Amino acid sequence: MASFKPTKIQTYPKLGEKVTEDTLYWQNYKAAVQIKEFGAVTKIDFSPLPPHNYAVTASTRVQVYGPHSQEPIRSFTRFRDTAYGGSFRGDGKLLVAGSEEGLIRLFDIGGRVALRQFKGHSKAVHATSFLSDGFRVMSGSDDLSCRVWDVASGTELGSFTEHTDYIRAAAPSKLNPDLFVTGSYDHTVKLFDVRSGGSVMTIQHGHPVECVLLYPSEALLVSTGGRYVKIWDLLKGGQQLVSLKNHHKTVTCACLSSTGNRLLTGSLDRHVKVYNSSYKVIHNFDYAASILSLAVAPDDEVVAVGMTNGVLSVRHRKHKEDKESLIGRRRRGPAYRVFVKGKNFVPKQDDFLVSKAVKQHLQKYDKQLKSFQVSKALDTALETWRRTSKPEVTVAVIMELNRRGTLKNALAGRNEESLTKILNFLLKHITDPRFSRPLLTVGDIVLDLYQQVIPQSPIVERLLQRLMELLGREADLQQELLQVLGILDTLFASLTPRREVAALQPVQGSQLQAA
Repeated sequence: MASFKPTKIQTYPKLGEKVTEDTLYWQNYKAAVQIKEFGAVTKIDFSPLPPHNYAVTASTRVQVYGPHSQEPIRSFTRFRDTAYGGSFRGDGKLLVAGSEEGLIRLFDIGGRVALRQFKGHSKAVHATSFLSDGFRVMSGSDDLSCRVWDVASGTELGSFTEHTDYIRAAAPSKLNPDLFVTGSYDHTVKLFDVRSGGSVMTIQHGHPVECVLLYPSEALLVSTGGRYVKIWDLLKGGQQLVSLKNHHKTVTCACLSSTGNRLLTGSLDRHVKVYNSSYKVIHNFDYAASILSLAVAPDDEVVAVGMTNGVLSVRHRKHKEDKESLIGRRRRGPAYRVFVKGKNFVPKQDDFLVSKAVKQHLQKYDKQLKSFQVSKALDTALETWRRTSKPEVTVAVIMELNRRGTLKNALAGRNEESLTKILNFLLKHITDPRFSRPLLTVGDIVLDLYQQVIPQSPIVERLLQRLMELLGREADLQQELLQVLGILDTLFASLTPRREVAALQPVQGSQLQAA
C-alpha cells in the first residue's frame, strides 16, 4: 500500500509594505539585554566621545555604563531623594543632574564626590543640561522657573519665570551657547536667549510637553506631549510643519539617529517608533512596559530604553563577525560513524546499507484526511490561529479536498458557527490574488448549498448577502479585464503587419536598384 503524502503547502509572496534599506537597517539589532535598576529609568544620555558610555538616571542615583557592560563602571549616589536629568558635557568629562530636593549637582566622571552644588530652586529639578560653551548649566524646575548657572563659581547667572506650570523638558542649542529651549506642562515651548533676559519665541503645543529636541541644523524643533509628536520650523517663526499621531498613549521621549535624519519616539504604549525624513514610520520596537526614556548612541551601535518598571533595555547592532561566530557554533560535529569506521571509510562492493525508516509526522488535518474525515479536516484548517496567521495552510487543505472531489461534502451540513467561520474567511481572502482561484470555487459551492436553506440565522444571511455582492463585483471586474485584454490583442494584431511591411520596404528597394 502506498504511503500517505502530506498536504503540500505552497509558498506565496508576502503582501505588505515594501522592505526598504531603512527597515533592514533598524531590524539589524540583537535581542535586548535587560538590566534591572533601582527605580523607574527617567533619563538616558550618551557621552559624545568614544567609547560612548551612557548615563542612566534612576531612583536616587546616576550610573554610567560602558557600551557592552551590564554592570555600572561608575555610580553617583550622593542624592538624598530621586535624581533627574543626568546629562554629559560636550567633552564627556563632567556630568550634571537635578534632584527632587531642588539641588543641582555637578560630577567629575573620574570621581565620586560632587564638584559643585547649585542651590536656588525651591522644588524638584527635572531638566538639566550644559550649554554648548561647557561653562554654564541650565535647569528647569517644578517651581516654574528655569535658571542658568556658572560652572566655575557655582553662582546663578539668570532666572526666567515665564512658564506657568512645571518645566519638564529642555534642549540647549549646540550652535549658539546663549540659546536653549524649554517645554512645560502649561502646553508651551519657549526659546530663551540669555542675552535678552527672556524668551524670544513661544510655541503652543496644545498638550503638556514631555520632551523637546532640536535637529542638528537647529532649523527644526520637535516637541512631544499627549499622543502627538509635532515638528516646528524655527526659521519661519515657529510654524508647525507636521503633527504625528502614531502612538496611542502619551509620548514621553524622543531622540535622533547619528545622521540626524531619523527620528525615534518612545511612549507609554510600550512602543518605540522610527520615522524617516518624510515622517513615515519605518520600524517599530516593542517593549514589556511603558517607556520613559530613550537614547541612541552617536554611532547608532546601541539603542537604550528605560521603562517604568525599572528595567533598562539595551540593544546592540549586529555585525558580520557576530553572524559568522553564530554559524560556527551551530555547525554540527562529525557523525558517529566517523568515530567507528574512520573518516575515509568507503563501503565495499558486497556491503548492504541498512537505513532506518524515517517516521512520518503528520499534521492534525493530514491525519484526518488520511482517515477520510473531510469535514473535520476542514474544521482543523479553519482554526482561529491558523486561518488568521497562516491562511495558506487553510487554502492548501481546500485545494486538496477539491482535488479529491470531496470539497462539497466537506462544506455541506454545517451549523451556524462553522458556516460563519467559512464565510468570514472567504470575505477576507477571496479577493486576494494569491488565493482567489480556489476560493471562488468554494464561494460558488457555499452559495449553491446554503442560499435557499430555511430557516437561516440573520448572521449567516447577512454574510451570504455580502458574499453574493462580492462575487458579483469580482465577476464584473473579470469581465472588464477580459474586454481590456481583447482591445489590447486587437491593437497588437493591427500593429504587427505594419511593422513587417516597414521592415520589408528597405529590402525590396535595394533589390529593385540591383535589378
